[in-house]
Amino acid sequence: MKKYLILSLLVLIVLACKQNPSENLTKVKEALLPPPIAEKVNSVSFKAPVIKSDKEDVGYNAESEQQEVVGNNAAVSSRQKVESVDKKIIKEGDISFETTNVAKTRKQILTNLKQLSGYAESDSETLNGDENRKEYVLAIRIPAVNFDAFLNSVSDAATKIDQKNIRIKDVTTEFIDTKVRLNNKLELEKRYVNLLNRAGKMRDLLDIEEKLTEIRSDIESTQSQLNYMSKQVEYSSLNITFYTTQPAQVNAGNGFGYKLKMALSNGFDVLQSLFFGVIAVWPFILAGTITYFIVKRWRKQRKVVAES
Repeated sequence: MKKYLILSLLVLIVLACKQNPSENLTKVKEALLPPPIAEKVNSVSFKAPVIKSDKEDVGYNAESEQQEVVGNNAAVSSRQKVESVDKKIIKEGDISFETTNVAKTRKQILTNLKQLSGYAESDSETLNGDENRKEYVLAIRIPAVNFDAFLNSVSDAATKIDQKNIRIKDVTTEFIDTKVRLNNKLELEKRYVNLLNRAGKMRDLLDIEEKLTEIRSDIESTQSQLNYMSKQVEYSSLNITFYTTQPAQVNAGNGFGYKLKMALSNGFDVLQSLFFGVIAVWPFILAGTITYFIVKRWRKQRKVVAES
């Protein structure tokens, strides 16, 4: 019996030596590892107990923390979205030139402006007979994409360009910052609205409403800044000054008829000023009239007494 046992042990030892050491190590590790945990255990989560010092307190809790995390994530994503906007460029310019026919040039400028979807903010005319000069000044707003084309058409109408200045300002960073501030204020407004819906005390309601009023005022102000900046970027501005010194177009009115007309007009203005000037000093006129009649009556009474 002992012989069979010894032979069996020898056979097992020989077989064990023939196996791969790495496979033996793997088997040993598998044997040492703890049994796997069931999936049901992994899907179970335990919440920490929440301790409140006041039953009426509606302060910090897990729900508000989750909302705050969501709000912060939304703010981060909104900033990433805003930062992907195109460059915001404000373009402005001034041009002054001489032309042979101011009326024709003005009509041509307004026609080109209308074709390029622009508009004139102001249009003024100045006539200077002493310097023999007739001048027009136009303040133009033109879509930024059509600014260069319009400026070239204006330059083509000039006989001599006195000056031309173009100013470009990059407001991309300012636009992004303003947009991010607006998004953050909107998110903050939503949080306060949620607090307002859950508030139970009158004092809390008043405090939250006061804060909401302040936040909404900031939102309106920030939105106005953003709208103004967007309009400045969308529409470029150009101030155009053009003039002529040709006597036939200036027509300053140096003839006899024009001078007679101006003399009558100036005489009427002088008469009107004199009339209103007399009305303005009516207290002195009234006092002088009363004094005159009093002195006249006194002299008359004195003369009667002297004769008697």
